[in-house]
Amino acid sequence: MQQKSNFDKNQIIGFILIGIILIGFLVYSSKQQQKTILEDQKVEKQTIASENKIEQSTVTTKPIQLDSIEEAKVQLIPFSNEQLDIKISTQGAQLRGVRLKKWTAYDEANESHKKDLFLVNEENTDFNISFKDKTGKIINTRDLVFTPQVGKDEATFTANLANGSYIQFIYKLYGEYSLNFNVKTQGLSQITSGKNATLDWQQNAIALEKGRSQELIYTEYRYSLNDYKQTDYDTNGFTEDKDKIDWISVKQQFFATILEAKNGFHNSKGEQTKDEDTSKYLKKFTFTSIVPIHQGEINENYTWNFLPLNYDLLKSYKADNNEISKQFSYNIPFGWMKWLCIFYLWIYQFLEKFGIPAGWIIFLMTIVVKLVTSPIMYKQYIQGAKMRILKPELDEINEKNKNADPLKKQQATMELYRKAGVNPLAGCLPALIQIPIFYSLFRFFPNNIAMRGKSFLWANDLTAYDSIYQWNTHIPILSSFYGNHISLFTLLYCIALLIYTKMSTSTMQPPKQEGMPDMRFMMYLMPVMFIFWLNSYAAGLSWYYLVSNVINILLIILIKNYFIDEKKIHAKMQENKLKPAKKKSKWQQKMQQMMEQAQQQQAKNKK
Repeated sequence: MQQKSNFDKNQIIGFILIGIILIGFLVYSSKQQQKTILEDQKVEKQTIASENKIEQSTVTTKPIQLDSIEEAKVQLIPFSNEQLDIKISTQGAQLRGVRLKKWTAYDEANESHKKDLFLVNEENTDFNISFKDKTGKIINTRDLVFTPQVGKDEATFTANLANGSYIQFIYKLYGEYSLNFNVKTQGLSQITSGKNATLDWQQNAIALEKGRSQELIYTEYRYSLNDYKQTDYDTNGFTEDKDKIDWISVKQQFFATILEAKNGFHNSKGEQTKDEDTSKYLKKFTFTSIVPIHQGEINENYTWNFLPLNYDLLKSYKADNNEISKQFSYNIPFGWMKWLCIFYLWIYQFLEKFGIPAGWIIFLMTIVVKLVTSPIMYKQYIQGAKMRILKPELDEINEKNKNADPLKKQQATMELYRKAGVNPLAGCLPALIQIPIFYSLFRFFPNNIAMRGKSFLWANDLTAYDSIYQWNTHIPILSSFYGNHISLFTLLYCIALLIYTKMSTSTMQPPKQEGMPDMRFMMYLMPVMFIFWLNSYAAGLSWYYLVSNVINILLIILIKNYFIDEKKIHAKMQENKLKPAKKKSKWQQKMQQMMEQAQQQQAKNKK
């Protein structure tokens, strides 16, 4: 029993000593953990403060050695102003986030259909400068982890290479939408003997708008050449070497990411491919160029520009206070009738100052355009009335010459036109004049950023399609040519166009000539084609065309019943027939000569 008691006493003493050690260890660990938490909170507060403010205390650290990259910690360094939130990663010293603060992107899943608008995120872009060292090994800046030294509005990212040499990316905010960066090296000649490095920029254009098919049309390369003297664009990319490129732009429907080089890009190539796999991206862009190594070093200045495609902004934007126009406005694809689109833009901006909603501005613009073109339309209706009055006589000529030579019948028809003072081509001229108007409107509405996100009636965005019904099932042929929704504005426009076509063909179409196609069939086919063509296009355009055709229908009714007296027109035409024949114009003489030559050729063919 005594032995057992001694054993229990020793055991108790052992447990007490172990307990004291454990309690001491726990107290010590608790203090260390508390200290670590306080340090982490301090770092977190500093990080949050750096994201909310541009100012950040300068970090003084030794540049990272090339052989210790894996041990370095990757950080995101923020830049910010009133328009942009930008993040630069220490991995490769390249962009990892660009958000336009005052704009939102379309989000189908969100009830408000809005989300933050990013032109650059961590997944969609890659920027790299590469060169070979003297052993033939390729060094890529994307693989280097840089040490940041951060100041107000700017930061210097430094990475050591070898033998005391290093490369720096120096970033600085410029203007409202620009970030300048300078690429510099020191001691590069100890690493490489090459004369050029290679710049590679890849970017997947993020889908930002409601209408993907329309946004794809306006997503492309645009660039300026030869000291901003020329501009060009490519929808598929360019594979041949270009002249000196001043800036290259990944242009989307309403926003552009523009990379500009102070000394220009040389030996540049670009490619773009449509992203078929995901709805997140539109196209993949790849751009390469050389980076000259002068006297053994790189010293090149570039600028990133992240711009909304507002015409007034782009026309005057000079981020570096350079007086030279950089032609950024070329990123808005107004086309060959640019001046007419600018005229529409001026009207829109003028009416917008009065607080008029966008839909009603389009309504008023339609009336303005119709007033300008009304004299042309009036002449067109007069010509249609003359052709209708001549129809009985033309039918008589056709009946008399039913079995005659077609050319002889054509000559008789032309003689009747000449005596009556009717030009059969006069009705075509007003239609030709209206083609530039139609084309310019087709370019204006999907590219006017002032209408982006503006709702009207059932349309929630006048720059995208309107939809009264849509379905998720993919129907191969229908989805390709029509889409997965029904646009009511397009449907109403096509119905109005069909009514207008029915009313106008009876007054403006000449009688059908033997051997000539019936153009009325084509005119009736157009409304059907527009149902498929415009279903996924801007609702503002379909609304304009709807109002325009309703006005056309009203004009036909007014002109036919109140402005045109067919009896007077008929009397005037009969009076023209009695007048001495006027000397044929050069055009009429040429037409007659051509007919005579055709008759002679026909006679030879018969023999």
